[in-house]
Amino acid sequence: MAFRPSGSSMVPLIRSRQQVVVAPVDPSKLDLGDIVLARVAGTVYLHLVSSVDLARKRVQISNNRGHVNGWTSYDRVFGICVAVDGVTRSGVAGKTLEADSNDSS
Repeated sequence: MAFRPSGSSMVPLIRSRQQVVVAPVDPSKLDLGDIVLARVAGTVYLHLVSSVDLARKRVQISNNRGHVNGWTSYDRVFGICVAVDGVTRSGVAGKTLEADSNDSS
């Protein structure tokens, strides 16, 4: 899914209206610094993973300016940002669900 989010909370990683591509993700493979599309307390954010709680199967979501939005469970993490304005993000290999299905063929 490609879209152009607006706002400045993710600058300089993502600037307002840059095209981002998000792919379905295996939340158990997320790391600090991954950019995810997730629902936290009723709002959907395209923000950073700032902490991972493997035992409780949840991640903490924050913007790029230090504000923590909160914790959300794996089932509310909808995707991982794989590209910004056509430039592939590093560290996403093997985390998308497409990658998992391609590895098993």
